[in-house]
Amino acid sequence: MSARAGRRLMPDVSPPVRTSIEIPDGVPMPQRMWAILTIALGLTLAVLDGGIANVALPTIAREVHTSPANSIWVVNAYQLAVTISLLPLSSLGEIYGYRRIYQAGLVLFTFASLACALSSSLPTLIGARMLQGFGAAGIMSVNGALIRFIYPRRWLGRGVGLNATVGSIASALGPTVASGILAVAPWPWLFAVNVPLGVLSAVIALRALPMTPLSGIRFDLTSAGLQAVSFGTLLFGVSELGHGDSWAHVAVALVVAVVSGFMLVTRQMSRTAPLLPVDLMRIPLFALSVATSICSFIGQSIGQVSMPFLFEHRFGMDQVMTGLLMTPWPLMVAVVAPFAGRLADRYPAGLLGGCGMTVMTVGLLAMSLLPDHPTTWDIVWRMTVCGLGFGFFNTPNNRAIITSAPPIRSGGASGMQATARLLGQSMGAALVALVFTAFPLNGTTVALFIATGAAAVGACVSFSRLAAA
Repeated sequence: MSARAGRRLMPDVSPPVRTSIEIPDGVPMPQRMWAILTIALGLTLAVLDGGIANVALPTIAREVHTSPANSIWVVNAYQLAVTISLLPLSSLGEIYGYRRIYQAGLVLFTFASLACALSSSLPTLIGARMLQGFGAAGIMSVNGALIRFIYPRRWLGRGVGLNATVGSIASALGPTVASGILAVAPWPWLFAVNVPLGVLSAVIALRALPMTPLSGIRFDLTSAGLQAVSFGTLLFGVSELGHGDSWAHVAVALVVAVVSGFMLVTRQMSRTAPLLPVDLMRIPLFALSVATSICSFIGQSIGQVSMPFLFEHRFGMDQVMTGLLMTPWPLMVAVVAPFAGRLADRYPAGLLGGCGMTVMTVGLLAMSLLPDHPTTWDIVWRMTVCGLGFGFFNTPNNRAIITSAPPIRSGGASGMQATARLLGQSMGAALVALVFTAFPLNGTTVALFIATGAAAVGACVSFSRLAAA
């Protein structure tokens, strides 16, 4: 028998490829505190930069010599980059480790922030903002998965609650931080301030974040491309529909989104760890939690986009007063989220989330029924009720999304959690624009009624999880 034939008959005794590592129940102190700090810093930077540029758009448009309409791409480029890259980056986190993707996201975000600060023209600023969006997606796509490995299982709700608190505070402080920076410095400093914070967070992440299991699968580049086309054209089509673009352009974008989405889902059905987590959508608790998340963020987005127009156009308030009246909602979320996180460790998400969305429904309905000459208290208590309801919903729901997935699929769950939020917010903003076009006289009231309906649907879907559990 030849040597070659003999080699064919020999059993394969090569050592197996190690695709995972054993992870303890959380990380010990003080490593846990440092890991929490870098997660909080990264999330703060990503959330702040999602909206901090809005305040500076008129100034940016003037100084780079472009129209206000073109300057909107400074915001859109960031949102588009985040939306199309969340799921691919969460898949890469499962393959190469969430820690690596988070660190790479922080480094890219910091570098892109410096590029934004040094930009002197609209095209270079838009390009830098897209890079910044990809970096932010690296942070947001895996931070929920990392939370699962940082905290002990019995404290996971507290960890998710702290994350929600940080995000809410960053969202609430965004306009204030932007106004404060612009009061003492030119607009490039909106991005330059990220650089030292990003470097600090990256250094801490290198030392404090835990190693996580690896899936051992290969990255599906074709699926990533299909997902980018599907989500990108869907977001573009919905956005343009709300802004009054021609129906032909909108129809083409939506058809491309549907066709590429169908191809994506078909491709994912046969995969064990798909980039688009269709395997997780077969888990009733996961699927219902994602669905109620989309409904909740549609309602939240409609409310928070339409209310400034209600305060300024209908009630004649100035920008400062409008900003103050918008504060109770995110402030209440920040106060309630840690408490809701502790409850989420003891009670089912369907119950807590359903009660929270019911309270938010009441708050939005009350906002839509405001009298013609409301007092400050009339508005404040309604906004507080909205924030109270959303705060009680968001933390238990995020915990349910993360924990209903197997540990090895935490990246897919984390990416889907962030994707659901972005899709809900984008659809809500587009609906507001569409309603304002269709109902120029009472568009804010109609929009708030739609927000009320979205929150009510979210409450029903949330309560249905009690039967699915």
